[in-house]
Amino acid sequence: MKAQTQNMTSGNAAKLIFFFALPLMLGNICQQLYTMVDTMIVGQVAGVEALAALGSVDFLMWIVTGISTGITQGFSILISQHYGAGNGVALRKVIAHSYRLTAITAVLVFALSQLLASAALTGLHTPQNIIGMALLYLRIIFCGIPFTTAYNMFACELRAIGNSKAPLTAMLIASLINIVLDLLFVGLLGFGVGAAALATIISQFSSAFLCMLRLMRTKDVYQVQISQIRFHRGMLGQIIGIGLPSGMQNSIISFANIIVQTNINKFGVMAVAGCGVYSKIEGFAFLPITCFAMSLTTFIGQNLGAKQYDRAKKGAYFGITCSTLLAEVVGVIVFFAIPQLAAAFNNEAQVVEFATRQAHIEAFFYCFLAFSHCIAGIMRGAGKSTVPMFVMLASWCIIRITYITVTVHFIPKIQVIFWAYPLTWSISSVIFLIYFLKANWLYSFEKK
Repeated sequence: MKAQTQNMTSGNAAKLIFFFALPLMLGNICQQLYTMVDTMIVGQVAGVEALAALGSVDFLMWIVTGISTGITQGFSILISQHYGAGNGVALRKVIAHSYRLTAITAVLVFALSQLLASAALTGLHTPQNIIGMALLYLRIIFCGIPFTTAYNMFACELRAIGNSKAPLTAMLIASLINIVLDLLFVGLLGFGVGAAALATIISQFSSAFLCMLRLMRTKDVYQVQISQIRFHRGMLGQIIGIGLPSGMQNSIISFANIIVQTNINKFGVMAVAGCGVYSKIEGFAFLPITCFAMSLTTFIGQNLGAKQYDRAKKGAYFGITCSTLLAEVVGVIVFFAIPQLAAAFNNEAQVVEFATRQAHIEAFFYCFLAFSHCIAGIMRGAGKSTVPMFVMLASWCIIRITYITVTVHFIPKIQVIFWAYPLTWSISSVIFLIYFLKANWLYSFEKK
């Protein structure tokens, strides 16, 4: 098992970051692939209204899963720092606390999501002819929150100690399960959107279970016994202080996107379906961005924990450069291939048109999104998770919502909504660049 972990405090930094990010990217490709297969099968078999139902709940799902994803990523920061520092005692305490807090988070998020699902769809002005299917999908998919949260925690722990291959294997198997069940439930048996949600839950359980088995069987320092899962007052405050801002950051972004979805819903079912299709394609295109950001968090955390400051800085520059260049290449591909990509989900002319219009506005700006995510990942690795939270609160939430609310009132065109993303990505990039160059983030872990 030790051979499958990766100490990032020695060796070629660029090679380590790239080959750590590669399994992350492959795993996320699998994850995005099975959500895309969900949408493709539903769109082609169940029709445009079912496709619109899935598109209308995208951002609601993001706000729910974003909380658990952000919090568990926050926990992984301390895991990577203590692993890099070689502090086994503190490492075991952090993992034990993280498990308990993850379980509490899962229960709370599950309860709130089920309680508020119907009201949320109504508040979003979801078209009446799809709101029933959308609510059914949400009710079922939210039952998988405990499994999603568990997978995120186990996967973050494995990645924090340098093992990005185990989560990849789990996600590969889960993706295959999801695709087979989608084809069976929706394609062959014609059960509709509820069956697509059920297939996703089963695959989520599979990925969580496989990662849990890997962690239970290891004899390494990061194995946690049940008897060790208890709270330590000093450690608890430190974990919450880093994990909570990460969870809030994802929630803030998702909340702003909820406002975006509310405005899109006003343009009708075809707009909802088209923008939902683009959202799936965009999620696939963002994979290089998110994977490099996650690998940078682990790399920075381990190296600052080991006091390898120059190495951390060089790795940060490499990760930023690779991510932004790769994101722009993907953006160019999406720009030119979007009509064909959208038609794979549903060949209704208006659906393809809305997806194409959104891609043609946003795709060339992916580099700014990549830059912002990379700096956010670096700051999280340095233990400064409140920095990306406040930057994104200001630019991706307050400015985005204000822009849409004011501008759409005077110019009621859907293109105005689409421009909210490039605008706010650019603003956050400028703020992050200034902070990255001026702030003393390299020595933040040493001061604690």
